[in-house]
Amino acid sequence: MTKFGRAIGMAVFVCLTAIGSARAEAIVERSDLDTLFVEQGMPGTFVLLDVASDRMIVVNRARAERRTVPASTFKIANSLIALETGAVKDEHEIIPYGGKPQMIKDWERDMGMRDAIRISNVPVYQEVARRIGPDRMQAMLDRLDYGNHTIGTVVDRFWLDGPLQISPVEQARFLAKLATRQLPLSARTQAIVRDIIRLDEANGAILYGKTGWAGSTTPNVGWLVGWVERGEKIDSFALNIDMATVQDAPKRMILVRGMLSKLGVM
Repeated sequence: MTKFGRAIGMAVFVCLTAIGSARAEAIVERSDLDTLFVEQGMPGTFVLLDVASDRMIVVNRARAERRTVPASTFKIANSLIALETGAVKDEHEIIPYGGKPQMIKDWERDMGMRDAIRISNVPVYQEVARRIGPDRMQAMLDRLDYGNHTIGTVVDRFWLDGPLQISPVEQARFLAKLATRQLPLSARTQAIVRDIIRLDEANGAILYGKTGWAGSTTPNVGWLVGWVERGEKIDSFALNIDMATVQDAPKRMILVRGMLSKLGVM
């Protein structure tokens, strides 16, 4: 190799090293915040992404990077895909639940996606997935770069039982794109879904989010994913915890609000 070639090679190496260091510095691990999980008596992870700076704060990084089934947090993507493909006209179109007894009585009625996502109506969203169909569903998951992109052969169960999986880090990055309207979808589709997952507003901060409960895993996994808007500032987040019983369900919001408070977000 010539002296000129060695110089170029060294310059490239230094540049790549600097880029790698910058990316490493953009992830901040906060082991001190694990005390919030200890207080609630359950292991878990939390990811917070400052969208503007791409700076990520992580509690329990190994778990944050591990994929599992998204459960009902997939209703966000399911809604986006349904609207973008025309499988569902809008958030008000009444969708049949199927007429069968359900584990939650509130699920035993036909409703639009606005109401269905609020009460996490599984049979309604299973009908939404069947309307989309496997081919369009697969194509849209590829377009959205959602988790491992894998739907398998059962179009109305893949987000509940697998093989679809996504990590908390991937959830935070996916939701950052929705929060900033940067998904490769129409403005209308993103606006409607943003609106139906709006949860709360207080002191100038707006909270968006969706819960999930994966009962097919051992232990069961609880999710709460979303973002916070304060003026122009946006922070997306993902919480993932072990859940033993239904009594643990409220702890998802307790933990998210605790984390957001500790981190000065909300």
